[in-house]
Amino acid sequence: MKKKCIALVSGGLDSTIAVKAILDQDVEIVALNFITPFCTCTSRASGCSHQATKIAKELDIELMVIYKGLEYVDMIRNPKYGYGRNMNPCVDCRIFMHREAKMLMEETGASFVMTGEVLGQRPMSQRHDTFRIIERDSGLEGLVVRPLSAGLLPPTIPELNGVIDRSRLLDISGRSRKTQISLAEEFGIRDYPCASGGCLLTDAEFAKKLKDLFEHNGSYTLTDVKLLRVGRHFRIDKSTKLILGRKEEENKELVALTRDKGYHIFIPGNFPGPTAVVTGNFADPLEETVVKTMVKYSKLKEGYEADVDYLCGNTLKKKLKVVKGLEGDPPLLKI
Repeated sequence: MKKKCIALVSGGLDSTIAVKAILDQDVEIVALNFITPFCTCTSRASGCSHQATKIAKELDIELMVIYKGLEYVDMIRNPKYGYGRNMNPCVDCRIFMHREAKMLMEETGASFVMTGEVLGQRPMSQRHDTFRIIERDSGLEGLVVRPLSAGLLPPTIPELNGVIDRSRLLDISGRSRKTQISLAEEFGIRDYPCASGGCLLTDAEFAKKLKDLFEHNGSYTLTDVKLLRVGRHFRIDKSTKLILGRKEEENKELVALTRDKGYHIFIPGNFPGPTAVVTGNFADPLEETVVKTMVKYSKLKEGYEADVDYLCGNTLKKKLKVVKGLEGDPPLLKI
């Protein structure tokens, strides 16, 4: 059995310590990191993907990055093993990642997979029974080494074959990270963002937006999914949604995400206020509703006229006007 493995590496504390523990047994490691629209660290310079790159460089191991695209989103829409408290299908998510790791294992000649999972740390996916389900459904039975909790789990094939010395593995359990923090100090590991993970699918407010998308848009795109992270969301009708930027940074992000993709974009012309993006089936009579909502959430003074540029994709379609204070109260449901 070859002393080479695929390591699922988030860049956080647990996976970093787990990699170090296996490296110390002279095992060749190929690190595998996943990028997802739902990671709270994604798109930040100090986020998990960046940190995984940093860790791989420091430990001198190869790193491969996989983006979880529409196939992953479709799984979230109908997970086999259900959700946690919100829209987090943790067991199905782990199976998805382990299947990808198995394919990479076969491509690289690795003989097993390792993770930074800790028994009992997460109530849905890190239990004895769910560990078995994940391994079975991913085709990795007996081939997943969990160095941080190995002493509390049945011996794996790499351990039984002498590729891994089981006596040198750990027996950590539970949610506390005191032991990991102590080990990090011992190993000289510092600066580990998202130590306890960060997934928007566990956030109640984000879960409402995702559920609304699944209920009203059967042909969603990755852009629709990415837009869930930005701004205030309003349901105009069953097939149309309005998104307003909450600050200048979000206004710019809304335009950047949608401008080349044919979305309906409304940009304030002569007043400080939110940029708006409309998704779904949009008709001209709804223009007034959009502009009124923009003005309602703007800093325009009462009685002043608002100018708004309405673009479809990169093309200016028309200029619209409304007077602050005369716009009424748009009948929209905030998501």
